[in-house]
Amino acid sequence: MTTAPTPGQGDAVRLATARPHDSIAAATSMDAVTLLVGDLDRQLRFYRDGLLLEVIERPGDRFDELARRPDVVTLGRHGRPLVVLRHTPDLPPVDRRSAGLFHTAILFDDRAGLAATLLSAAQREPQSYVGSADHLVSLAFYLTDPEGNGVELYWDRSRELWEWEADGRIRMDALRLDPNAFLEENLREQAATDAVVGHVHLQVGDVASARAFYVDTLGFDVTAEWHGALFVSAGGYHHHLAMNTWNSAGAGPRASSLGLGEVRITVPTGDDLGALAERVRGAGVASADDGAALVFQDPWRNVVRVAADA
Repeated sequence: MTTAPTPGQGDAVRLATARPHDSIAAATSMDAVTLLVGDLDRQLRFYRDGLLLEVIERPGDRFDELARRPDVVTLGRHGRPLVVLRHTPDLPPVDRRSAGLFHTAILFDDRAGLAATLLSAAQREPQSYVGSADHLVSLAFYLTDPEGNGVELYWDRSRELWEWEADGRIRMDALRLDPNAFLEENLREQAATDAVVGHVHLQVGDVASARAFYVDTLGFDVTAEWHGALFVSAGGYHHHLAMNTWNSAGAGPRASSLGLGEVRITVPTGDDLGALAERVRGAGVASADDGAALVFQDPWRNVVRVAADA
């Protein structure tokens, strides 16, 4: 997998301010990411045993188990879904130059929980590790699952410690982060295990179209533009979504393949969901709305599902 350019020690990324627009609800957050997988057993071992995610029983799972191995496995922490594996063995492997998933970013409540998961991955899936970085706002470690889907494991520094410029912009960087030193400093016998999907990073064909869709249509705020990547968020977070062209410049709509199946987003209320549905329809984007969730595709056929917080 091609990775982002690495800035030098003092080459800070300055976050850009978006032009005025109607922003999506400030309390919007990311939800579970669905992956279409060819080898369900192998992928399950990676996410369950390597990343210490728990299999979450859903309605219908027990019936499926009586008949045969379930084709869909939901994994998460403390009952919160983070990754959904959908067995689709007849699909071809993903083309790394196509649009789709760059990584799913799992955000940990504390450094001890992140360290415990990183150690498990190092012990059980050592070949999956691809790098790390101190982003000033967060500490991040990067992995690739057995079918080539990127995973970020990270922890956020307190927002009070984020650095802001005089013009209201926030500072991020990509400084060296020693994984062994991090483990030595943060491993604990008892580690908190709460985690959420903090952000999702996509591969797209061009940044201008990504901005038009995710900012102008959906209402996310631009927080950064850097080396062919766009970062957007709700409510002043550093980013809930990112879109880059590092592998996929010029890519058109995706063909059916393994890899990303669905990105899920949660908005605070039903009214917020209704407002987003109006925006999507007003932009001429085809969508399905059953009253509980709004489903549509971005310009590269990445499926997005938005629901109101239950």
